[in-house]
Amino acid sequence: MTTTVEVVKPPVRPDGGGTRGPRPGRLRRVGLPYLLLLPALILELLVHLVPMVIGIVMSFKELTQFYIRDWGTAPWSGLDNYRLSVDFDAPVGAALLHSFLVTVGFTLLSVGLCWLIGTAAAVFMQDAFRGRGLLRALFLVPYALPVYAAVITWVFMFQHDNGLVNHVLHDQLHLTDEPSFWLIGDNSFYALLTVSVWKGWPFAFLIVTAGLQNIPRELYEAAALDGAGVWQQLRRITLPSLGPVNQVLVLVLFLWTFNDFNTPYVLFGRAAPEAADLISVHIYQASFVTWNFGTGSAMSVLLLLFLLAVTGVYLALTSRRRSSHAR
Repeated sequence: MTTTVEVVKPPVRPDGGGTRGPRPGRLRRVGLPYLLLLPALILELLVHLVPMVIGIVMSFKELTQFYIRDWGTAPWSGLDNYRLSVDFDAPVGAALLHSFLVTVGFTLLSVGLCWLIGTAAAVFMQDAFRGRGLLRALFLVPYALPVYAAVITWVFMFQHDNGLVNHVLHDQLHLTDEPSFWLIGDNSFYALLTVSVWKGWPFAFLIVTAGLQNIPRELYEAAALDGAGVWQQLRRITLPSLGPVNQVLVLVLFLWTFNDFNTPYVLFGRAAPEAADLISVHIYQASFVTWNFGTGSAMSVLLLLFLLAVTGVYLALTSRRRSSHAR
């Protein structure tokens, strides 16, 4: 008995391009990725770009407490708000310049210490030992805690009469002649720096730890066979290999620290001491305390332009350095 098998041929395309079925439509093939990105783009417009544009418009208006109910009726002031902000001989401009210099010094110290402590901890935790997992988890606790809960704890620790900091430094170690005021005066800068570094270095530790995973262990073994010590391995292998990671890490830490508002606001309240008058709190006071939203918006735009300029210069310099090293 003979069995006949019928072979069904696939349909031939009319254009003679083979035996495959019709291609997906152009709208489905090209437009689907943009359609999937549309919700994120709409949220980005609503959350970031629209308030940014409104803030830029407000910076050209004489917007005070008399026009809060209907800010669109506020008269146009042109560049007067910007002139007032950059007039460093006037009280408003001098105060903004002082706040800017305090913020620059605070940011450089905070970012440098965060990177240094985070990198040292990551290198120390690179080799396996008993209890490394638990120690890593403890290192990430400051980064995992909510900002308000963490900073308000430091507020209690910095109290003059019954704070833990004065109890340790004055009562136990006898390093000071009398208990210090940490939340007012010049010491407020060091209190703010301490909280910022304590809160920020675990992020640097996490990023550097991830970057160390991409460095082959064979490089360290070969360097050890050639007689390279720990410091030589760190200088010749670890730090150059972490170059791309550090480029992004330093930039992110700089932007976060320079724009930090939560830490000084929770630590000092609405009126930060002069020594810890960061520009984010200063702009808040210029807007919501003196009710001069036009000047505060102009200060915010100037801050945005400064951060954009610094970011562009930093990326250009680091990219050029990486290109020269690659050659």
